[in-house]
Amino acid sequence: MALVLGAAVFAVTFFTYRADIREARARVSTGSTLVQTRCGLIEYAAIGHGPPVLVIHGAGGGYDQGLEFARALTSAGFRVIAMSRFGYLRTPLPENASAAAQADAHACLLDALNIPLAAVVGLSAGAPSSMQFALRHSDRCDALVLVVPAAYVPRPGGTAPVHPAPATEFLFETALRSDFLFWAATRLARSTVVRGLLATPPTVVENASPDEQARVAEIMEHILPVSARRGGLLNDAKVTSSLERYDLERITTSTLLISMADDLFGTFEIARYTAEHVPRARFISYPSGGHVAVGHQPEIMSEIAAFLKTSRAQ
Repeated sequence: MALVLGAAVFAVTFFTYRADIREARARVSTGSTLVQTRCGLIEYAAIGHGPPVLVIHGAGGGYDQGLEFARALTSAGFRVIAMSRFGYLRTPLPENASAAAQADAHACLLDALNIPLAAVVGLSAGAPSSMQFALRHSDRCDALVLVVPAAYVPRPGGTAPVHPAPATEFLFETALRSDFLFWAATRLARSTVVRGLLATPPTVVENASPDEQARVAEIMEHILPVSARRGGLLNDAKVTSSLERYDLERITTSTLLISMADDLFGTFEIARYTAEHVPRARFISYPSGGHVAVGHQPEIMSEIAAFLKTSRAQ
């Protein structure tokens, strides 16, 4: 009897996973365009009309993560251009996948789309290349927004190493190695995934509204297929573990930084430090919400839209 029950559970699990991963692969197989640029192939998607906003996704993302985050900007009159960074989905991982090289690829994408000037929104691990874009291509950067940014902050001893939390390291070495393991983790160890990958205190999600709980669940679900993002994840780990201080004082564009005090990736201090050294920077902070800004998404998008409109008017 136990054997039969075990076989039934396995069958249900297997077929549920197959259906879910098939849906995830179908979701990212449409809605984007692969364009040849001077810097190689780059995947992107664009929605809306108006001044262009280039959205640079975070770790575990792709063009889809960028669209999901910034879609509300289209209602504010902006054209959102979301691309897949090196190693994510259909954008290849080149030999040189540094933040500087990725910043140059951002410029190459704008060239291919005949866009001379754009605002840039960098999310989490998308911040290093966004900051490099503002430094290396300042004449192309209309405004800069950094949300829960991965960047340098002084630490004891004068160095800035980033040591992932134990839960993050565990997930990186296990669940993020395969689609099935990650799928299983989101169902059997959801709190571990929320804490380790979304860097958000699980209690913050548990106490959130049903709509916010659904948004967090969607963020987790849309990391699938993780196999199509593994190269980018590995490269992000390499880049963010060896971040150096950029010449922040040379970032001349208007800059907005946003973070939550309880972000388990520690971006609150990073954002505050960056805002203190970028000449035309403003820092917006919230006491809670974790890395995915639970409870603050509509407010954050309103702040970004207002900032971008003000920046264009200057």
